[in-house]
Amino acid sequence: METGSVQTIVLIHGLWMTPLAWEDWVARYRARGYDVVTPGYPGVAPGPAGVTALRENPTPLAELGVREVFDHLAEIIDELAEPPILMGHSFGGTFVQLLLDAGYGRAGVSIDGAAVKGIKALPFSEIRATFPVLKNPANVHHAVPITPEEFHYAFTNTLAEPESKIAYDRYAVPVPGRILFQGGLANFTHNAATTYNFANDDRAPLLFIAGGRDHILPPAVQHENYAKNAKHSSAITAYKLFPQRDHFTCGAPGWEEVADFALSWALNPLRGELD
Repeated sequence: METGSVQTIVLIHGLWMTPLAWEDWVARYRARGYDVVTPGYPGVAPGPAGVTALRENPTPLAELGVREVFDHLAEIIDELAEPPILMGHSFGGTFVQLLLDAGYGRAGVSIDGAAVKGIKALPFSEIRATFPVLKNPANVHHAVPITPEEFHYAFTNTLAEPESKIAYDRYAVPVPGRILFQGGLANFTHNAATTYNFANDDRAPLLFIAGGRDHILPPAVQHENYAKNAKHSSAITAYKLFPQRDHFTCGAPGWEEVADFALSWALNPLRGELD
């Protein structure tokens, strides 16, 4: 482990996923001497058994909302001896941003993060990827499964279909519709669950990582988030684009480069758009 580095890294999974999605990152960081914590959302168990359980019975996800997950994550972080590095993928990146705003963590990395309230970028590919859930308002009270074809478009569009199916079979679970609706409608909701203070000068350093071939959360979303933070807050804010990465960047071939960059930055945060 690098001299002077922190002891704990918290990895927060996104929607349609469980803590199992971080398995490669956990092994890599632990091999370098770090303690790694991978909290699941309430009702989400770790390991392959957790994926199987949610596919067979997604009830624990059905009414899960942003604040319930946030409070659960905050409680886990509160139990740690020292403020950790926080990293999150997809909506997990959103939770990292919200947690930093609330004073948690010593550095945060949002990887392909979903928008907080105030971000207006809404690329067509994002609409297409989330439409199977958002097209039916009744899904706000349900956990909605994703098909292999939908997963291939939203997550693994840089992979061939057989490789995408392997990832789908190992990782994909239904999505809590309520969280997706809360995020998608935040700009039209008073006191939205994803409300965030872009002018918070006291938050820890925050890095946005984007994938240039990400369909569900394209770079426009992360870059607007970065720009708005950089404009309004004196806290360290940075942005890094990996041009050839899709939304499955934490598991697709080449994930090591993303994992190493995220940790290197968290140990020595720099501001601005990074090469």
